[in-house]
Amino acid sequence: MSGIMLNLVCEPSQGGKSGKSRGNAKHERFLGRRHYLEHKGLLKEKQNKKQNNMQRNKNKSRNTQLNGGDQSKPGPIFPKFTCYLPNKTNEPSSSAQTFSFPSTASTSQRHPTHKSSPRTLGPLKCVALDCEMVGTGPKGCRNELARCSIVTYEGDVIYDKYIKPINPVTDFRTRWSGIRRQDLLHAIPFDQAQKEILKIITGKVVVGHAIHNDFKVLKYFHPACQTRDTARIPLLNQKAGLPVNEMVSLKKLTKAILKKDIQTGKGGHSSVEDAKATMELFKVVESMGAKTLSSQHFS
Repeated sequence: MSGIMLNLVCEPSQGGKSGKSRGNAKHERFLGRRHYLEHKGLLKEKQNKKQNNMQRNKNKSRNTQLNGGDQSKPGPIFPKFTCYLPNKTNEPSSSAQTFSFPSTASTSQRHPTHKSSPRTLGPLKCVALDCEMVGTGPKGCRNELARCSIVTYEGDVIYDKYIKPINPVTDFRTRWSGIRRQDLLHAIPFDQAQKEILKIITGKVVVGHAIHNDFKVLKYFHPACQTRDTARIPLLNQKAGLPVNEMVSLKKLTKAILKKDIQTGKGGHSSVEDAKATMELFKVVESMGAKTLSSQHFS
């Protein structure tokens, strides 16, 4: 039985090359171009440009995340105020710092600080404040605001209202406060009064006698650098011929220095009368300067 052997040889056509050959040629061209770019210094420049683009895109993405995502969507707008900080060197300064803070900030602070409010100087920016309190709680042991009066530098009354305490009154203290039950029948709520009062005194120099008690019932803290307490000014005691370190009553100071009698009626004190007397006492020593008269100096 005869056998037939067929030998088949597959060769590429004359017009083409195998896949392997084409791959090697392409790789050689790539290496040749790379070598050329390295020789000319163009390859390093191209790589640096690519790295810079990557870093730029990375920074852009990070800024977008920090700013709350898409900047095309409007975000919340917070109120701003300009604060002129006290100039301790007594040199004129026109610089101001602007701060942002949430509009939901409360007027009552658990941990008050001595941060300065916007500086406002001059007689028109100075007011005197006096409050009358009643007692709430067991046996009237807790002080609450029942009347507040504010007068200008000239002594004009710009605020005088009866205020309904938050809690039921257990002691009207009429002998001293002058408050009677009928005075509070149509009084305004405390929250409303607080807003009205703070709107007037914020940013101003506030004068009072033992004024920390007034701020306490207002549930408010006023900057010490803008507070003038006639109960804590030694020069007033000196002018009255009284011990410098003694806490003297407003009635006693007014009589000794201004030669006026206040709080004489049996119907109790008048917060308007007391506020006017306090402002007059302040004017007596006003020329001493803010640094000496501020309550921060005597606290």
